[in-house]
Amino acid sequence: MSHFEPASPPLPPSQDAEPAFWPHHRWADLGTRDFQLRQGTQLLRRTVAVLPLGATEQHGPHLPLMVDSAITDGIVACALQRLQAMPQAERPPALFLPLQPVGYSPEHASFPGTLTLSANTVLALWRDIGASVAAAGVRRLLLFNSHGGHVAPMDMVARELRRAHGLLVYSCHWFNLPRGDAPALQTSAWEQRFGVHAGEEETAILLHLHPELVDMQQAAHFRSNSETRARAYPVAGNGRSAKLGWMMEDYNACGAAGNAAAATPEKGQALVDNAARQLLALLQEISTLPLPGQPE
Repeated sequence: MSHFEPASPPLPPSQDAEPAFWPHHRWADLGTRDFQLRQGTQLLRRTVAVLPLGATEQHGPHLPLMVDSAITDGIVACALQRLQAMPQAERPPALFLPLQPVGYSPEHASFPGTLTLSANTVLALWRDIGASVAAAGVRRLLLFNSHGGHVAPMDMVARELRRAHGLLVYSCHWFNLPRGDAPALQTSAWEQRFGVHAGEEETAILLHLHPELVDMQQAAHFRSNSETRARAYPVAGNGRSAKLGWMMEDYNACGAAGNAAAATPEKGQALVDNAARQLLALLQEISTLPLPGQPE
């Protein structure tokens, strides 16, 4: 005779007042009962699951492999701090899924230490996480990212999850969030165009979050070969009309592009704080948007 007890049946609908908030904002801190008690509630219909996406890849001679994961995690941590400080009734109903620290990074594979998944693995992994979110009854998902190489797979997964599960899915890259006019948030036009990897902003954020892992003696103004293409090729090099299938060494042999030497921890803190505020504003908006199939 088996000594295993059969699985417990689903909880009956709660006779108490409908839960108006989540006891925690990290998905993994919740229990099954937290989701069971909220099935069919307005809170569950409004909840936005956030999938934080990072990478483990080279970032030049001065930064650790964890840069993209550290940036995503640091912004999420700052957003959670702000969330906890808000009155309960004003908090966007958000649940932060576990950080994905390894992603799609073949463009950095020539540099030792880089970890990368295949495109098929990344797409399958994110699809499966999205399917699990839908199975829990959550209908809104935000893919929140710090790695430029994830732009294309995020777009693909978002549309596939919309098609397969009827989810409302948005993609967001921290570097595209609104900034405003504060001087600490501004970056030169050159850096915006050519500082694509391990430059001023990423170095500044790591100086703020993990200064012990930054070697500023190795930081420099890493010039990008795309500058030469921009001057010599008005169509292929204008940054808009055609996109190169690139490896990082096509931009700079050191694996970095941007003025890392100009980075300061103060700028990094300002960037993280602003991104956290804007992330919460985005989550509030997504939580109130009509779900697929619902009238505007």
